Amino acid sequence: MASQEEELEAWCGRLLTSLELEDTTVDVGAVLQLASVAAHTVVRPAAPLTTFIAGFAAGLAAGSGQADDTAAMGAAMRAAARECKNYGETGDTDDH
Repeated sequence: MASQEEELEAWCGRLLTSLELEDTTVDVGAVLQLASVAAHTVVRPAAPLTTFIAGFAAGLAAGSGQADDTAAMGAAMRAAARECKNYGETGDTDDH
C-alpha cells in the first residue's frame, strides 16, 4: 500500500501527463504548505482557491516570459503565502 506522499506524487505525475506538462517540476510539499497556510489563516476552502490562483499567476508570468517556470512559481507562492499571513494577522475582510 502506497503512502499518502507516494499517492500524491503519482497523482501529480498522472495529472501533469494528462495536461501535457510532463517536463514540469512540482514541489508537492510547497503546494501543500501553501494550502495549509491558506486553510488556517483565511478559511478552509481558501486552500484550493489560493493554490489555483498562485498557479495561474505563475503560468501567466512564465508564459509571458517574465520568469522561468521555477522562478514564477516560487514568486507566486511566496506572494500568496504572504497575503495569507497578512490576512490572518489583520483579520481584515473588508477588501475580500
